Amino acid sequence: MDPEEVVQRVSEMVAYARSLCADVEFSPEDAGRSDPEFLYVVLGEAIKSGATTLNIPDTVGYTTPDEYFKLIDGIIKNTPGMHDGITVSVHCHDDLGMATANALAGIQAGARQAEVTINGIGERAGNTSLEEVVMTLKTRHPVFNLETGIETQQLSRVSKLVSNYTGIVVQPNKAIVGANAFAHEAGIHQDGMLKHQTTYEIMRPEDVGVNQTTLVMGKHSGRAAPTHALPSWGIRLDEAGR
Repeated sequence: MDPEEVVQRVSEMVAYARSLCADVEFSPEDAGRSDPEFLYVVLGEAIKSGATTLNIPDTVGYTTPDEYFKLIDGIIKNTPGMHDGITVSVHCHDDLGMATANALAGIQAGARQAEVTINGIGERAGNTSLEEVVMTLKTRHPVFNLETGIETQQLSRVSKLVSNYTGIVVQPNKAIVGANAFAHEAGIHQDGMLKHQTTYEIMRPEDVGVNQTTLVMGKHSGRAAPTHALPSWGIRLDEAGR
């Protein structure tokens, strides 16, 4: 279709959808690589025809956070008919490993809906991870000053539930819900953790539904962690530490 046909089709289809329900979300495919000026025209027509949510997808995970911030910021500032009743949404893919960073950049630019998935599952390399966005907003609240209303203590349980039902294993080093997210083996880390938990953990494990931090006894462990663990193994040291 040529541009005029696109605008006409948007007008017809959004109006039809609005005739069937009060809340209509319009999503321009591959917005991250679209011409911004034409995008403003298309989105303006969608609003005019009754769209209440504008979802801006980085369909192929191509944009960088800086580019995506500018995209969302430009849409909010330049789309005809934009007003407080319109919700701007972000929808990012992880082909270059930047889905969460892009979604957060869009939120900083003014988007107030994020389309996300548990464990980041999705087409190809996946979508923005719900748990990563939620815990970033919670952990860095002074930066974003936003609330989600999500019970973060359920994140680990829901992650395991989704993994079990889909058969998609969560990688151990996955942020927030990976098996190693709150595990420490390096001796200097273990010593620091025993002295003060926030030394190496920016989140409390219980905030995401994990029972406790794990100090892994391995070749990288120093003296502090094994000494701390010995009593639980029924081993007592004398005053000389033997």
